[in-house]
Amino acid sequence: MNLRCIIIDDEPNAVNLLEMFIRQTTEWQLLAKCYDALEALAFLKEQTVDFIFLDINMPQLTGMELAGLLPKTTHIVFTTAYSEYAADSYGYTTLDYLLKPITLKRFYAAVQKIETHFHLKDRGVTVPPSAPATEEYFFIKSGKTFHKLLLHNILYFEGEKEYVRLVTSSEQLLVYRRLKDIEEQLSHPFIRVHHSYIVNIAQLDKIQDNHIFIGDKQIPVSEKFREPFMAAIRQRIF
Repeated sequence: MNLRCIIIDDEPNAVNLLEMFIRQTTEWQLLAKCYDALEALAFLKEQTVDFIFLDINMPQLTGMELAGLLPKTTHIVFTTAYSEYAADSYGYTTLDYLLKPITLKRFYAAVQKIETHFHLKDRGVTVPPSAPATEEYFFIKSGKTFHKLLLHNILYFEGEKEYVRLVTSSEQLLVYRRLKDIEEQLSHPFIRVHHSYIVNIAQLDKIQDNHIFIGDKQIPVSEKFREPFMAAIRQRIF
């Protein structure tokens, strides 16, 4: 996908790493490398981009301060060594939140997420904002216990009235929350496919006759969610 982006970061090594990842894994146009917020503001007044990579801890203007000066529609991928700014990033059109040091694996996951977003947008599909994942795990309360779960181990979420059943390959947890609330905290590779199901695309085994198969579990894909789901799948078809 031919997207236009810029990097805004005062650390040359961080800029060089992102540039290398972009050239290795995408067909994006890297239009500029800006080493402070003022340079970025001047560039963005003259040029249009699809999204920006934005460091947070910078001199003169921080990344958060710069984000507040940009149009609300500006798509941002935050890059930072500090996880505590994640909550503040929700107030912007945030595509992802990358914690330094950024690995190639994590960057590639961000590429899939970014390209899926713009692919759906180009097709006229409304793309709901999602909170960026700042870590590869989270804690979930089931009963009186907080369980630590690795995101990639989750197979799917199943809504059951006021509860949600979270299923991994080794356990199932029942959580007193609405499926919609959980959906709002998730991002790629998780996607809603049915009124009662959110699945981890990375864990599905096959798709057949409007059904997803994850191990022995057969999950229906409803008409309402079929197009966004298939758009995400088409990103990975050879």
